[in-house]
Amino acid sequence: METADQRYLVQQNKINDADKPPVFARVMRSKEGRFEGVSFIKNKDKATVMTMAEAEEAIRWATRKKPNAHEYATRIICVGQ
Repeated sequence: METADQRYLVQQNKINDADKPPVFARVMRSKEGRFEGVSFIKNKDKATVMTMAEAEEAIRWATRKKPNAHEYATRIICVGQ
């Protein structure tokens, strides 16, 4: 039985502003491919598609490094949601 290689996006929604559209994670990597950080963008089509482990790493980084991370609800969604 094959396991499906699921792909995910990291989505953030502003907690106190339900009318504000969600933003999506775009992962920054070095030339060698090492994870360097995350920026959040409005364009879902340009967001980075990740494995579950990469998505969890992006959330950990954003929680530690982004000063206003507590203002957002962050979640992992399947591509196509």
